[in-house]
Amino acid sequence: MKLKRRRKLVKYTDILDQPIRFNPFVFSRMFILWALLGLIGGLISGAYWIVLMFLTEFLGGYEGWLVIPVMAICGLLAGLIIYFIGDPGEMQLIVNNIRFNKGKLDPKNNPSMILSSLLCVASGGSLGPESPLVQVTGSTGSWLGKILRLKGEELRSLSIAGMASGFTALFGAPLGGSLFSLEILHHKHAVEYYQAIIPALVASGFSYIVFAIIVQLGWGPMWNLPAYQMETFFDFGWAFFFAVIATVVGWGFIFCTKFFKNIFGKLKTPIYVKTLIGGILLGTIAFYIPLTRYFSHFEINELLQENGTVQFLIGVLIFKIIAIAITVTSGWRGGFIIPLFFCGTALGLLLHTVFPSISLSLTIVSCMAAINACVTRTPMSTTILLATLTGFTYFIPILFASLTGYFLAPKIPFIGAQMKEEELKQVQKNK
Repeated sequence: MKLKRRRKLVKYTDILDQPIRFNPFVFSRMFILWALLGLIGGLISGAYWIVLMFLTEFLGGYEGWLVIPVMAICGLLAGLIIYFIGDPGEMQLIVNNIRFNKGKLDPKNNPSMILSSLLCVASGGSLGPESPLVQVTGSTGSWLGKILRLKGEELRSLSIAGMASGFTALFGAPLGGSLFSLEILHHKHAVEYYQAIIPALVASGFSYIVFAIIVQLGWGPMWNLPAYQMETFFDFGWAFFFAVIATVVGWGFIFCTKFFKNIFGKLKTPIYVKTLIGGILLGTIAFYIPLTRYFSHFEINELLQENGTVQFLIGVLIFKIIAIAITVTSGWRGGFIIPLFFCGTALGLLLHTVFPSISLSLTIVSCMAAINACVTRTPMSTTILLATLTGFTYFIPILFASLTGYFLAPKIPFIGAQMKEEELKQVQKNK
């Protein structure tokens, strides 16, 4: 008996000597780091938004013909910042660095991105703050990873988590923002960087809470669409039909952007001259059609409340697409996701005048989903984002529309870095 007791005592002692192992996703150092990154991302996003709203209110006071010189001057100043401080690049560069540069995002150009994008977005450019926020918060994650000497997938995951925290803060959709930060990296294999999904979710959750507290945003849908109740399975067919039309508009946007890219590309002038010209053109469009000014965060609700004629809606849709294309190609900084949602809203309202018996919400959401999925190649995150932003609780019609836009999109993605490395080299070689 004494021998058995001694054996049990030795066994229990061995168990107690072993370290207690917890789930690494919850109690590890990396979890604390993801949470910290989310908190920092929320603080950065909140501060950026407050400054942006202050500048927007100040510059928005200049209306009528004054909008032309105001946007021209802001374009010139943004170009001078980029020229003298450094070119922060665009979403193309972010995707390229995440995929082909081991997830390293250089924070040295963040001051240039912050200052230039604030001027561009606040003065009325047709690009939103999502791209600048994604770049700044993503590079912050990369910077933290370098300090802690992280390498490989850990460093890449931290950069992606930073991107997700910035994107989530603006849209208020932690799941959609996390998926977007993964989907935007590859147009065919959305789960290629699935290792980063937990870091992205953690950072997004903390960022969302901090941003909401700072900015005092509401917790409900951002855009006020009428309540939708699915009554028949034919709604899936209508979602597909509207998505096909919206995808055609998405193609039109892509070709319009390439057209202006060729024009501005032929101008052998410093970037501040291009941004000045872009400001003059954008100001002129905004003078005649004020709803095309700004990145459409608030203008979508204005458009929904406007009882516009068919001619008005066609004009808004066409000139908003032109305004986005000019903003993208003339050197102005920002993101085009919310402006594309605005185009989808305008198209949905236009189609509703032709098919008034179909739900307005279904028509608009289908168009918004298809256009964005066609251009960005992000059907999963687009579905979740729109469900959150519009309060449209029936996921499947949105998913049908998103997948339609995705599969009918041009073979070469709008964001070229989404392609495989060999495909990207081949396209660059053919150019």
